[in-house]
Amino acid sequence: MQVTTLCLGALVFGEATGYEINKMFEDGPFSHFLDASYGSIYPALTRLTDEGLVTCKAEPQEKRPDKKVYSLTEKGRRSLGEALQQTLAPDKFRSEFLFAVLFAHLLPRSRVRTLVDQRLAAMKEKVEQMTDPDEDDTPGMDFARQYGLAVYTASIDFLENNRHLIEEIATEEEVHV
Repeated sequence: MQVTTLCLGALVFGEATGYEINKMFEDGPFSHFLDASYGSIYPALTRLTDEGLVTCKAEPQEKRPDKKVYSLTEKGRRSLGEALQQTLAPDKFRSEFLFAVLFAHLLPRSRVRTLVDQRLAAMKEKVEQMTDPDEDDTPGMDFARQYGLAVYTASIDFLENNRHLIEEIATEEEVHV
């Protein structure tokens, strides 16, 4: 999905600065499924402003440059709706954990156990964070949260019941690749 579409989606929730939009992707409502960086957000916001899909107002700040606050226009809302009607790209699942366990046969068993333990702990923490809905969640956000809970819960179950499969192929001693 294009970063311009992501920015339009972020602005549906209200006016925001580029920094605030970035936070939505780092640790906010979009952090679980999409990435957008400052380096892509600011050019996208400039393009959206030039196209009349968002407005930008400068708010003065003491001892700092003016803060640019972006708002979605009606034209931008229609553009977002049109973009969401397009065929979506297939999901890409990126995981350093899965990359590492591809090479479990080259790793000492203790390292593989540590990788699985760390992954389980991180997933259980995510489940704990996602368990209670935020009172400001839209129905779509709540659905996405519940979907994420189902995915994390299934992953935890899989790892707990099948960790022996990956641990068994690891080496007893450290191997240098």
